[in-house]
Amino acid sequence: MMQYYDRLETRDPQQREQELFARLPDQIANAQLHAPTFAQSLRGVDPSACNKPEALAQLPVTRKGDLIELQERERPFGGLAATPVSQLGRIFASPGPIYEPEGKRINYWRLARALYAAGFREGDLVHNTFSYHFSPAGSMLESGAHALGCVVFPAGVGQTELQAQTIRDLQPAGYVGTPSFLKIILEKATELGLDVSSLNKALVSGEALPPNLRSAINEYGIQILQCYATADLGLIAYESEAKEGLILDEEVIVELVRPGTGDLVAEGEVGEVVVTAFNPDYPLIRFGTGDLSAVLPGISPCGRTNTRVKGWMGRADQTTKVKGMFVHPSQVNEIVKRHTEVLKARLVVDNDGTNDSMTLRCEANNTSPQLADAIAVSIRDVCKLRGQVAFVDPGSLPNDGKVIDDVRTYD
Repeated sequence: MMQYYDRLETRDPQQREQELFARLPDQIANAQLHAPTFAQSLRGVDPSACNKPEALAQLPVTRKGDLIELQERERPFGGLAATPVSQLGRIFASPGPIYEPEGKRINYWRLARALYAAGFREGDLVHNTFSYHFSPAGSMLESGAHALGCVVFPAGVGQTELQAQTIRDLQPAGYVGTPSFLKIILEKATELGLDVSSLNKALVSGEALPPNLRSAINEYGIQILQCYATADLGLIAYESEAKEGLILDEEVIVELVRPGTGDLVAEGEVGEVVVTAFNPDYPLIRFGTGDLSAVLPGISPCGRTNTRVKGWMGRADQTTKVKGMFVHPSQVNEIVKRHTEVLKARLVVDNDGTNDSMTLRCEANNTSPQLADAIAVSIRDVCKLRGQVAFVDPGSLPNDGKVIDDVRTYD
């Protein structure tokens, strides 16, 4: 019999959308009133009108890549936080540095849902190998485990032999951390002859979980599932026992947009993951994670009815440098918008060993030389560089979210 964290997971999809978007106006008003940067970027927006997907899609995207600059201008959170520092529980720092707030609510990062789906239950002892220093990963998983009534051993990173010995001594039921480190611990335990068979489940994140790594860990009798979370947003999506994609968290609205823009991609197409969160302390509206993914059709066989995504499929920030000039995905999209005949395009950057070259490969409903010449002019105008134009068959460009494909080699 299937078990669910709460009733939200099995809502009718239309009901879920209605309930989430009914909450959105209050969150936008909160951001406008208490977060100075959002007050500026959302100036003139009527929160009450933002109660439908198409209205949300018109709002600007704030990207993770903007955070360092924003935070340098206004410490510590770039004017995006709505709660004063004096009322927070913790402040963390991810590489960059990028500072992240943690409020005082139970299950602040909402990881309890992912842990529950991975089989964690009240009374379980959890071996937590995520870092507790600077970055919030350790706290993120610990807060979720405590919300479920679990006991947590704060193992942190490193000290592989000591990790294995502690598991032997304390006999935890579950592990949280990266999958590669779990495999290292298990191999060290085998090498030392330590019994770590108490471990029967794991929730992993922070890196890919390829099939061969999952299988290697399964051989130790451990059921391993993964989740997708960030230090800015908390939980975004999680895997269930069905292992067919990642199911979106019930407390976020997720859109997929064309890299470098705020424009929604077609259903099934790879795009940048853009998240709107309902965190009152850090009300991120249309926050571009920089990660690529795609929506899977249908609902999960496990019975959870929320949208599923394929998981991490690369990075959306494909900015590259050609002949000393930066070229951004947003520039490629600007070129495409100038020519309605172009359906899809990808800028391929290459070299012949000495000179860089750019070719804009276009799917178009018009392949005339005149259009090619006009697009070439747009490339020069927008990128300040010369580029070639090549028409390709409709549907032939890969569905991988790439707007710029840098294939240069320097052997």
